[in-house]
Amino acid sequence: MLNDTLTEALNEQMNYEFYSAHVYLAIAGYCAAESLDGFSNFFKVQAEEEKFHAMKIFKFINDRGKKVSFDGMNTPVNQYESILDAFEHAYLHEQEVTKRIYHLSDLALNDREHATMQFLKWFIDEQVEEEAMFDSIINKLKRIDKDSNAFYMLDAEFAQRSFTPPAAE
Repeated sequence: MLNDTLTEALNEQMNYEFYSAHVYLAIAGYCAAESLDGFSNFFKVQAEEEKFHAMKIFKFINDRGKKVSFDGMNTPVNQYESILDAFEHAYLHEQEVTKRIYHLSDLALNDREHATMQFLKWFIDEQVEEEAMFDSIINKLKRIDKDSNAFYMLDAEFAQRSFTPPAAE
């Protein structure tokens, strides 16, 4: 059974996942203003993934017989020095998400709350993928110049990105 501390922490993470969507939509807006439509699409899709994560936690809290609770959110950064700066900001954000998921896992482990531990395993695996993806993109951006064909090819590649929620487990 979820105790109050774990329920509160799950609600905080759900809210943070919605905030993450907000962060990525702000970056998408920056990219769109720079006429980088593919990069903008990348972050719009990323925002959809974050909303999916938040709703996954929403459902889990409800399934465990607890009440979800919504908080306000901070204003995200809306301006960046470059697309590289935006991706570096996103990477740091994902590292913060990972820390938060680990904290939740520690709480669940300490409470011997096995259902929550199992639930959070999906998020831990997801964070490995998220951090690896952002790290890879940052490395690519560092190797290419904004005015090169490679930069525009990457923008075109990101224009094709879409979000399909994973099948129910």
